[in-house]
Amino acid sequence: MGNVREINNFNYEQEVANCKTLEDVTGKDGLIQKMIKNVLEQMLTKEMNTFLDREKHERDENKAAKNYRNGTYPKTIKTGFGDVTVHVPRDRNGEFQPEAIQKFQSTEPGLESKIISMYSKGMSTRDIRDHIQGLYGTDVSPSTISNITDKMMEEACEWFARPLDEVYPIAFLDAVHFKVKSDSHIQNRAAYICQGINASGYKDILGIWIGENEGAKFWLGVCNELKARGVKDILIACVDGLNGFPDAIRSVFPKTEVQLCIIHQIRNSLKYVASKDQKEFMKDLKLVYKAPSEEIALSELDRLSSKWGKKYSVVFDSWLNKWTELSTYFKYSPDIRRMIYTTNPVEAFNRQLRKLTKVKTMFPGDDALKKSLYLATIDIMKKWTSPVQNWGIALGQFTVTFGERLNP
Repeated sequence: MGNVREINNFNYEQEVANCKTLEDVTGKDGLIQKMIKNVLEQMLTKEMNTFLDREKHERDENKAAKNYRNGTYPKTIKTGFGDVTVHVPRDRNGEFQPEAIQKFQSTEPGLESKIISMYSKGMSTRDIRDHIQGLYGTDVSPSTISNITDKMMEEACEWFARPLDEVYPIAFLDAVHFKVKSDSHIQNRAAYICQGINASGYKDILGIWIGENEGAKFWLGVCNELKARGVKDILIACVDGLNGFPDAIRSVFPKTEVQLCIIHQIRNSLKYVASKDQKEFMKDLKLVYKAPSEEIALSELDRLSSKWGKKYSVVFDSWLNKWTELSTYFKYSPDIRRMIYTTNPVEAFNRQLRKLTKVKTMFPGDDALKKSLYLATIDIMKKWTSPVQNWGIALGQFTVTFGERLNP
């Protein structure tokens, strides 16, 4: 043959000579498709030889060994270069199970990973199908896409149940809502999210739980699960103003300091303030939550109450009733205050979830929602490669304040 490689009737140099355009190389029935077919069939032939312990045309002298090759059957594999039809060898007894192309495999892993990546970025099943068709010339049905992404559910379940660190200096707890189809009805579902900052300053999503409505009782279950997965202590928990939320946390983690989100409290306060007064009211209120100390903050709140109390008593009742949890951040330096005075970090994560899932106005079930949230979460967390800003300073103060609780 000289330097001409000819294997299974595939003449490589002749095939290259026949290529005149890029389409001839990468397009339908092009060189790459033919090479993929050739290589896979070689692999399958070697597997069959190993399985039968003899070469293709060799007969076993042991007449008791009656299992032989029994021709081939065609199988189409969806690849990143289009559909490739491969002839898979079979044996007379039907016992051969190839590894190169497994029994129920119809899509190459590389294409599967591309489909999963597109799904995690919020692309709809129809968009993925159109994209794969346009880019690779391969038709992938919606059911195939669903089956491929469903493979991630087992991985997702393991990830959501993984062991956690014993201590998290800061944890943010919040919920984001989605629409899910259940029993032919569209219902609202709350995705309960816990985002932690570990002792090294790295952000992590500790878990996502799906429930019907946001409530303190459900959050109690979330805290119990965190404890069951290894969390022994949370130093500071940042939450919104949901009634009973702080008590739910302390019932599981009694030493945890709770900081109610100042931004949520301000928004709720402005609901009761007339639009004509809001600008001046906010100017006065800023002196409260941006005060250098809790003592000065209380003084400013008292002054604010004297000015606006008769008109907006419900606002000041709320601030005073929740003051214990609203004022936690005054104990710390400005660097730590900026980290804990609001649940914005987890809300920023929630916004990214909404962005990645916005094309899905409704999910067909809780499992579909959880699968999408898991894939989106993994995609978002790939960017969390550095500790939060000024963590070294914060860690020093946490060490002084909490002592052995930080390193049990």
